[in-house]
Amino acid sequence: MKHAWKVVFVIALVLLVWKAIEHSRGDRSELEALDPVVAGQERFVAVTDFIPTPAPADLASARGGVDVLVNLEDDRDDLETILEQKVGFELTLNSEYSDEANLFRLHVPASEATAVIDALAAFDGVEYAEVDGEMTAFASGPNDPLYMFQWNFDQINAEGAWPQATGKGVVVAIIDTGVAFEDGKKGRKRGILVPDLKGTVLVAGYDFVDNDVFPYDQHGHGTHVAGTVAQATNNDYGVAGLAYDAEIMPLRVLDGSGRGNFGDVADAIRFAADEDANVINLSLGSFVPSREVESAIKYAHDKGLVVVAAAGNSGTNIRSYPAAFDHVIAVAATQYDRKATFYSNYGKYIDIAAPGGNTLEDQNGDGKPDGIMQETLKRGADGKIVFEPIFSLYMGTSMAAPHVAAAAALLIQEGITNPDKVEEVLTQSAADAGSEGWDEHYGHGILDVSAALQQHQLHTGLSRLLIALVMVLLVFWRMRKRDLLEVSRPGLSFWMGWGLGAGALFVLPMLFGQAGLSGWAFSLLGRPFMAWDTVLFAAHGQNPLFASGLPVLLAAGLLLGLKWGRQWTGGFALATAAVLLVEVFRHTIDVGWIPGVGLLDQSWLAVNGAMALIIGMLALRRG
Repeated sequence: MKHAWKVVFVIALVLLVWKAIEHSRGDRSELEALDPVVAGQERFVAVTDFIPTPAPADLASARGGVDVLVNLEDDRDDLETILEQKVGFELTLNSEYSDEANLFRLHVPASEATAVIDALAAFDGVEYAEVDGEMTAFASGPNDPLYMFQWNFDQINAEGAWPQATGKGVVVAIIDTGVAFEDGKKGRKRGILVPDLKGTVLVAGYDFVDNDVFPYDQHGHGTHVAGTVAQATNNDYGVAGLAYDAEIMPLRVLDGSGRGNFGDVADAIRFAADEDANVINLSLGSFVPSREVESAIKYAHDKGLVVVAAAGNSGTNIRSYPAAFDHVIAVAATQYDRKATFYSNYGKYIDIAAPGGNTLEDQNGDGKPDGIMQETLKRGADGKIVFEPIFSLYMGTSMAAPHVAAAAALLIQEGITNPDKVEEVLTQSAADAGSEGWDEHYGHGILDVSAALQQHQLHTGLSRLLIALVMVLLVFWRMRKRDLLEVSRPGLSFWMGWGLGAGALFVLPMLFGQAGLSGWAFSLLGRPFMAWDTVLFAAHGQNPLFASGLPVLLAAGLLLGLKWGRQWTGGFALATAAVLLVEVFRHTIDVGWIPGVGLLDQSWLAVNGAMALIIGMLALRRG
């Protein structure tokens, strides 16, 4: 099929033009030196105890009494004074708009409410009296009672993202002081499970400080960071996490004082890469670059992991590592008013900004410092860890980084398995802040997780659909010109196969979300068949058997003997070819089982795209 290669050439030309108009990104500057690895990203800490929301039965006592609503007949304005004398409480109009309706309220002790209502109801001219109740908004947010203090999730549009993705099945490695994920004891090292991580999926990690398999947090920093990523959510307790269905891999490299060494950090990065993590969060830093840590990061990147790091808390333009290394998303910190915080490092290495908080301010007037609230370990008066859970408000670029790590988990769930593409989508969808375009305080802007998901879903869906349509037009034009077509125009079975291969229903999960069984079905139907493995098997590295010509070959073997089957196979094959060729240029996926990220993946996709195209043309050929 020598003409198939001409079609491939035209498709490639279209894709090159498409790629040329995409936003380009600059390279990082060369590295500079700084000092030893330190956790210290929380810098200032404010602590708040967990105060549960009162149950409805407790509201009256919490207010010191109840309000009773009294509605009088419209022509009985004379009753107000009489009733006040009878019940002994002052009646006031409910509002300035209540005069015409004769709606009054009076405040009475809770213990007297029933008697007062009975006395009022006995009067001629009183239509009814009842205890005034409370209504609440039907919010789309989580039911966690302290979620109201998580202004940070509002800043990054978390609620707009949750109907689309929650990080399900994505593994995020927290390389830090450990995580308080279980009750236990190992020698002098103690572990507890903070209640708001109960229900969060934990995968096996390692303690590189004590060289054992019990990475118990002895500091509190790592547990707080892990909570931002995947705190148990919608459990009627505590706070929420951004990628609350993600799985946490706890890797302890920092001791009880929050200090560690380069070797342990490098080992933990490689451990995460070898043990199938998808994202690494590094809320730690040093002013000194380590070649060993840099090498480990490259190793993880080449295995398809997204690496995120805190920019540093010195409030200077001095580079912090690992944030300033290549293949790392460097995260600066913002406060409630969306301005860069006073402590956040800045400079040419900053990629993006996310909420880090400022516990010296209460800009939103909620009565609490504007830190990032998560559950962690309590500190005593001497500053040492007390192994008790507490909801704490931290601030620092350490708190900003896990927002981006969690956002990466959401994108990976949606099928972006190439780490460079994850970074590209996050930075291109960020909300511009500071100077127009990239600047040294915000990078490309403030994280917007909803916009990131929508941009990926819309751009990817449309590009696949457009190229798949172009593929059909070119093939039918070429084959009709040579009088090779079995049929003059594609029929219903052709378009059904084409739709399955192209993911033509990509808008379904955008419109209806992905929650529940129906959401699972929408998620499946909204993807091209090539990406079905990410839904069917919760896979977060593209299975090469799906991203190949094999499904097309199997369809041909089963259906080519049927008249409708030839049409269906032709449509499915052409769409699959288009999707594979699109990915050669968009770099959305990292093909599993193939080493590295780049040329080998693109070669695999190009060869299999050409194979699918040839099979499609053969299926549509006469004879």
